[in-house]
This record gives sequence, structure tokens and C-alpha cells, in this order.
Amino acid sequence: MNKYLRAFLATAIFVVALLLIYYVHMRYLRVNVVLYASILDAIVALVVVFAGLYLLKWFRDFSRLELIQLTVIWLLGGYLFAISIPTVIDRSLSFYILEKLDQRGGGIREDAFRQVFTEEYVREHHLVEVRLTEQLQSGTIEIQSGCVKLTPRGKRLAGFSRFYRQNLLPTHRLLMGQYTDALTDPFRNSRMSSDYRCH
Repeated sequence: MNKYLRAFLATAIFVVALLLIYYVHMRYLRVNVVLYASILDAIVALVVVFAGLYLLKWFRDFSRLELIQLTVIWLLGGYLFAISIPTVIDRSLSFYILEKLDQRGGGIREDAFRQVFTEEYVREHHLVEVRLTEQLQSGTIEIQSGCVKLTPRGKRLAGFSRFYRQNLLPTHRLLMGQYTDALTDPFRNSRMSSDYRCH
């Protein structure tokens, strides 16, 4: 059999293994952060499939470079899956809007969306709990005596994010029929309704 066909079939086996491992992990095992768990599933699928096919001498005609390339392709494919499907569906406000419209019979008044987001989205998706858990698992925050604080790593990431937002996000972005730079500095008109800072 042609080695390129074998590489294609091996990749198909990797995809099936990834989906099975992902399904078992998400349904039956503990998950701290969906993105990290999905990436781990890709790595496990890669090791299992690669080891299995290697023992079956599936890769006998492959050079070391070709095996490295195949490994990189599988890892990139696993990462693409992790970031594009489970993570997007888990985190996406856009998907939430579509699901909420469907739940409410297909339509919601436009002027009610602020209420939907503040009173339903945050509660239904456990947004505060999920995001704090992700940040704790990422090592960007710590919670001490009821106070959420940035770690040094979190401080660096916040600085990078702020720099990127202010300098590399679009300054003419379409928002509800009008082009604006509002999202390059969302804190521009920020006000604290009460002083919630840690003292």
C-alpha cells in the first residue's frame, strides 16, 4: 500500500480515536477546564494510535522526518478541534444567543438582550464560577480571604492583552450598524457602581 494512503488512513484512525477518547473523557471523567482536557485528549489519541500503528509496522516506509511531520499534523489537528468545537461551544456568547432564541420560541425583543445577558446568561452558564475556575487552573489568579488577586503570570497576560487590544484590534469595527473603536478600550468610560476593590 502506498505510504501516502497509509498516512491518510492513519490520520483517519487518529480522528476516530480522538473523538472516542474525547467522548469518554467528557461523559465519564472529571474535567477541570474544557480546553485543556480536549488538548489532553488529542495527545492521548496521538500516543495510542501512533504506538499501536508503530507496533503493527504501519510506518515501516516512513522516514523520521515524515513521522515528525505526521505527529505535528495530528497535534495541530487535535488543537484545532479543541479550540474550534468544544471550547467555542462551551464559551461562545454567539452560540448562547442562538440557543436562547431557540429556547424562547425563536425570537426575543432586541431591547431585552441586556436583561437576558445579565440575569440569565451569567446564572445559566455559571459564568463567574467557570471563568474563575479556568483562571485558577491557569495560574493567573489566586483567591485569598475572599479576594481575587492577579498572580505575576496573570499580570503579564493582562498587560499583553491590554496592549494587543489597544494596538492590534480593529479601530473601525462594525457594531450594530456603526463602525467604532469602542472595543480597543472597553474601560474608557468604566465606572464602579460601588467600591468592590480588596483593601
